[in-house]
Amino acid sequence: PTTTMKLRVKQDDTKRQYHQRRRQLTRHLPLHVIILLSNSLCLLLFYPPACCAFVNPNNKNPDTHENDNNNINSADDNDDDDDFFPPLIESDDISYFFSTYDLDGLHWALTNIFHRSARNPNNLSSKKELPQTLVARGGGDIYTAEYKLTHDLEQAKYLVKKLEHSDPPMSHYFASHVIPIYERVLQNIPPLTELTRTKGLYAFTKEDYEIGIGNVYNKALYMTNADELDPGWKGHGTTGLLNNALDWNDIQRDWFGESETKQTELTTTTTTTPTTKDSPTPSIPGVIIIDDLLTPKTLSLLRQLLLRNTHWFQTKTPLEFGKYVGSYIDDGLHDPIFLELAKQLHQTMPQIMKGHHLKYMWAYKYDSEFESGINLHADQAAVNVNMWLSLDGADL
Repeated sequence: PTTTMKLRVKQDDTKRQYHQRRRQLTRHLPLHVIILLSNSLCLLLFYPPACCAFVNPNNKNPDTHENDNNNINSADDNDDDDDFFPPLIESDDISYFFSTYDLDGLHWALTNIFHRSARNPNNLSSKKELPQTLVARGGGDIYTAEYKLTHDLEQAKYLVKKLEHSDPPMSHYFASHVIPIYERVLQNIPPLTELTRTKGLYAFTKEDYEIGIGNVYNKALYMTNADELDPGWKGHGTTGLLNNALDWNDIQRDWFGESETKQTELTTTTTTTPTTKDSPTPSIPGVIIIDDLLTPKTLSLLRQLLLRNTHWFQTKTPLEFGKYVGSYIDDGLHDPIFLELAKQLHQTMPQIMKGHHLKYMWAYKYDSEFESGINLHADQAAVNVNMWLSLDGADL
């Protein structure tokens, strides 16, 4: 009873702080960190300058964010709280929690909002609608693209194999229910040449809904978590996710252009020999390149999460932006290990990150069979960190 009371007090305190935060927002300029994965997966974190399957009817609902294990059904289930939580967390709220490294509080807010959203397949009867912000950026549930549904189908097949022994009921669910729906709806999508008016997007038809697409498309059908895949991942120290063999002081000097060695390499490379695939890429002030940033265990765990979790909701218009899918911190991409990674990067490079708190995070996934990915662009940020977590075989 005493433990339960302490947990409830902390939860109520977090809720009170969050409520105060929502009433007294302070605005900051953004800084973001990008982490890319190919064959492809891409994860992005955003800073400002100075589990379980949801369709499981037996899921429990713990009272607090301290033991929710990233399960959509484990957020606070009090109906009175439905009006308390906004439909979508704001980036300033993410920065607010991160400014004191309150990752438990941030995860608590993210999971509660996500739990109450239309992503939760257990909310079908409530007829909840997605926030227009998610729809506008490509995360709607009434349209798709052929490449997006192909991705979802391939992920479902991947889960059938991966869960065959660890979770037979879920493996059977994807095999007997989800995959047939995706396959039938894919047959209804016309070629891109017939979808020029919608820039390649396909709106679901009455026939598609009769097949059952509305019950499974862009739903969080399966969400595992780092604790489930590797219960000991938190026990590796304050910088345990990162490669401690790296010289972080030298890396920060490179960022500010203070390393004479790097300056010499830059001059030599740019004036004599072009950079090749096998030669080291030099750094310039404001741009640093780090190999082996993560430990092997961290890299493997991140890959597993991003390959298994069905939180890839964003569909790009293929005739305009290319063919890749996206996932966002305010729409399912909130496993504690991602938040901890942002914290460790922040703490390990204080000279670069000083005054900059996590603002946002997202991930992209590409398929090597498609010819295009993200177009050339610049993100509005003080610092971008791009991490490619793909296997070597996916590299160009």
